[in-house]
Amino acid sequence: MLAYNRFSLKIASRTRHVAKTHARHAHARSGRVVIGVRREDPQRIWERRCPLTPEAVERLVHDGFDVLVQPCERRIFKTEEFVKAGAKTHGTLAPAHILLGIKETPLDELLTDHVPSSNVARTHMMFSHTHKGQEYNMPLLSRFLGDSSSDAGHRLPTLIDWELLTDVDGKRTVGFGWYAGVAGALEGLISTAHLHLTLGVASPFLGTPRPHTAPLPALLASLKLIGATISSEGTPKSMGPFIVVVTGSGHVSAGALSILRDTLPTQEITVEDLPDLVKSPGMKLSYLRGIYVLHATQDTYLFHRTSGERAVRKTYYADPASYESRFHELIAPYTTLLINGVGWTPSSPRLMTVEQTVSALMRVRSLQEELQAQDLDTSLKLRDVMKGRCLSFADVSCDIGGGLAFLPRSSTLSEPFFSLDLPTAFSGIALPHLGLPSLQIMAVDILPTALPLEASRSFSDKILPYVRSAAGGYDNCFGNSGLRTANIKNATEIQEALERATITSAGFLQKRHQWLQSSVDSFRVSSLHASQSSAYKGTTLASPPKKKILLLGSGMVAGPTVEEICRRTDLELIIGSDDSSRNAFLCRGRTNAHPVFVNISDQEEVSDLVKKADVVISLLPVPLHPVIAELCIENKRHLVTASYISPAMRALNGRAVKSDVLLLNEIGLDPGVDHCSALALLSSIRRDDKKIVSFTSFCGGLPAPECADVPLKYKFSWSPRGVLSAALNDARFLIDGKTVVVAGENLLHASIPNLPVSSVLHFEGLPNRDSLSYSSIYDLCESDGLKSLFRGTIRYPGFSDLLLSFKQLGLLDTHRALRISSYSDLIRASIEDLTDMAITQPASMFSAMSDLIPECDPSELYETLAWLSNIDDAAFPRPPTTATPVIDLFATLLSFKLAYKSQERDLVVLHHEIISTSRNSQVASRDEVHYSSMEVYGTHEHSAMALCVGLPVAMAALRVLDGGYKEVGVHGPNDPAMYDFILNGMKERGLNMCHGTRKYVKGRTVEERLRDNWV
Repeated sequence: MLAYNRFSLKIASRTRHVAKTHARHAHARSGRVVIGVRREDPQRIWERRCPLTPEAVERLVHDGFDVLVQPCERRIFKTEEFVKAGAKTHGTLAPAHILLGIKETPLDELLTDHVPSSNVARTHMMFSHTHKGQEYNMPLLSRFLGDSSSDAGHRLPTLIDWELLTDVDGKRTVGFGWYAGVAGALEGLISTAHLHLTLGVASPFLGTPRPHTAPLPALLASLKLIGATISSEGTPKSMGPFIVVVTGSGHVSAGALSILRDTLPTQEITVEDLPDLVKSPGMKLSYLRGIYVLHATQDTYLFHRTSGERAVRKTYYADPASYESRFHELIAPYTTLLINGVGWTPSSPRLMTVEQTVSALMRVRSLQEELQAQDLDTSLKLRDVMKGRCLSFADVSCDIGGGLAFLPRSSTLSEPFFSLDLPTAFSGIALPHLGLPSLQIMAVDILPTALPLEASRSFSDKILPYVRSAAGGYDNCFGNSGLRTANIKNATEIQEALERATITSAGFLQKRHQWLQSSVDSFRVSSLHASQSSAYKGTTLASPPKKKILLLGSGMVAGPTVEEICRRTDLELIIGSDDSSRNAFLCRGRTNAHPVFVNISDQEEVSDLVKKADVVISLLPVPLHPVIAELCIENKRHLVTASYISPAMRALNGRAVKSDVLLLNEIGLDPGVDHCSALALLSSIRRDDKKIVSFTSFCGGLPAPECADVPLKYKFSWSPRGVLSAALNDARFLIDGKTVVVAGENLLHASIPNLPVSSVLHFEGLPNRDSLSYSSIYDLCESDGLKSLFRGTIRYPGFSDLLLSFKQLGLLDTHRALRISSYSDLIRASIEDLTDMAITQPASMFSAMSDLIPECDPSELYETLAWLSNIDDAAFPRPPTTATPVIDLFATLLSFKLAYKSQERDLVVLHHEIISTSRNSQVASRDEVHYSSMEVYGTHEHSAMALCVGLPVAMAALRVLDGGYKEVGVHGPNDPAMYDFILNGMKERGLNMCHGTRKYVKGRTVEERLRDNWV
């Protein structure tokens, strides 16, 4: 006896009853399931594909299904062909149980009611582009989901996504990748031929046919003729060998390689062949009678950041962020055409960044000059084998700003390629503006539809078993006992695949997609407000109250916080500070953000704002956090800050617990992400029953190397006062079993040179506060074998020495106050006040500096001080009219002189090193080194520091607001419920930690560098 399959049971369970077929529905005969074939969105003018061929329709009709086809004159198959195969035409497909399409159904054509003839819910099968939470398609997904206030959800249709159909190993079984690769290769060759024409060279590929102009066999025949020409006449001598590089290991690269190998005289090459191929002097004609093809798989250009080993598939996919691409140096400079078939995610390395692309172009130029200098044959002087290299890109993957970071947009089949000038397109990045050639880019995002006949036939064959199984699931509703489903080959696997590919059923998201509900809810709330505003102008309506977050402070790191929170349209953000213009700027273009001017010193005014919020974020200066915390306790509101837990804050723990209030601190970068990543790494090591011998952690925010061209080699992306104050803090740490205490007055003498936290950049380090206070947080004890515990700050070499000179000149004094008329007078006034001597000329300045800093080089320091004092008073704020601490005045001066320019970017570096040994070890051995690191560069929109502080703060606040974190009292992010959430959120946004483990080797650890300093 055959059991009903699970898919049919789902359909049956959501159907209250099965009505008898109404005679007036002529298209749905009694007991027959109706399958509808949609026309594609009329706005997609190039979309000619069809999910089923006439032959497939004929087979379905033969199996006892009714098939309806929506008329369309643009479709690759004529409507008459479907009618001849046994289908009937229908304008709306209203009688259909199952509706099939390629792309998303237009909302005004989407059928979500039950099937009139049988009172059962429909099933839609399409590429819905909803399962990744694509915001633009939330209106579509919302139509498949019920309202909690309605009991009609069981009649809503099922949504099955073609993209989610996989085999038991998780590999996709349905798609168009192969045809995208074929079409992409053709369009890429055409684009390259046009590029070469602009360079003064006619390529044989000028005659390459566009993929949409003929069936695939005719296209292949035309390309074979071009191949024959190349075999006999060769490619243009002036440009050297024609090298095509294909990346990727999936269907896209398989399609591209297939058409190249099947039609052209190709020769397979390796990465190692590339230099000799273009450098061969007096290149023979035989070198040009073919096309050189390099299939660049990941192991050819991806290398581990630390070990330098080539990528191996298994280890790479376990931690892709630990790898970096060297495509720009090994492959790109030699390439005539790149066909990119590699997909990209934020956690994976880019094939080429913008900077790496520029580096590749500069390498092309240097090779060009090198080869021309070596070419002694004057008859070959006109030959330029580097002409046109690294300029033509066919990005089939079409990940905008993704694997090829310079890709700014997709192109269309109407205009398949475009030119891109890198310095113009990326004006915010420091790029050379002279001599960079423009790139030629083909990035059509619907390439398979250029081959609609072959793509549709292949697709139809692949989906037919799934369509049969889905249609057979309705058999139970008609009393057919699932017999047709039982006849499907691998029926159980097909049914399970359909379940995996189901996004919604009976008005509910399936378990693996339930995370999408918040996105749908946000869309619905925003739509409700928009419709109420439109329909009831002038009428006050009660709308669902939105939760509110109050953000106090609108400084340098607030941008990403605002951006992240305002992605949630179901809540309201109030931005309060005493900078009205900055508040308004942060709210611009965001309907759920509202600026409020507030005097932070007016506690009554601030308390009123706190009372109206559900969660408060304080990005105010550190001394103000306890004040805000007190107001939160009084009003029973939770608080989130990015700052260290001060003694004043910790003293509020009892009152916060009693008021059921959370005061969550240390949830920025340092402190914040550093804690989260350290706790996660320690937890993973302890799961392997390892004993911790050494824990060291360094973090720092710096200018990107190309921007570190100022005194201190430092620029400010956060509070200058905080940076200067940090240089005055005491420090305490453990090195090789010895507790070391460094007084704040000596901190700048305690720098660590040659800090080994990067294989590329040179850094120095400074101790950061009391490292031993983290022994309890991280559960690290000397009694359990711990020898070293150190937390430090990263700076470029020379920072500590120069800042020490500033300190000796009194510029970091907190208790000495000055009144100045201009910031250009500050340094002179401070030195005069310390030495009690008038400084009227350089000689007296040199004398004063020598008195205050006997060991310094006065000429070099004088130049730095002169540069800092050379200011335009009109561009600076007026100094305070009252005496002000020198450190505050100096912080203001530095905030202007060491500010980032509009095109400059910053860098955040975070590095943990943990040395472990076996728990059974009886001696203090060091067996393994575990590391976790992150490097983040600033973007056009936000600094790296703002991203690494602002995003965790926002995510933590949202976590608390949504009830995902239940603690009360004063806390840091020490609970897995918080630190795992933050790390996962950062990873989703491309800011992830890279982890690794290696055997302990003496002389290669941070701990040893620290031992050299203090033991």
